[in-house]
Amino acid sequence: MKINLLVLVSSYKEQNKNNVSTLIKTIESTIRPVEGDIIDDPGFDPGFHNGYKVVKVTLNYASNTCWVSLSPLEIEAEEISVQSYVNKLEKNGWKVVTKEELLNM
Repeated sequence: MKINLLVLVSSYKEQNKNNVSTLIKTIESTIRPVEGDIIDDPGFDPGFHNGYKVVKVTLNYASNTCWVSLSPLEIEAEEISVQSYVNKLEKNGWKVVTKEELLNM
């Protein structure tokens, strides 16, 4: 099954319009996340948070896809900037997407 992980990255320290990014990573897996699971990924950095919790799972059996929304567990751990964190995520297979791109997926 194609698993689409979605995460919203924002900063409580950097309060401006350009510090919010939505990122997606698509993987193939026979394991389907469920609400409450904690997701780990090589792109995640403990200098920004301590993990992501699955808050919503949407299945589409017709297309064999699963959409997984993640929520940060601890946002106060911002030891690195949002942009540095987004760059690390992108180096590990995550892609920044716009709302329009999400609606067309």
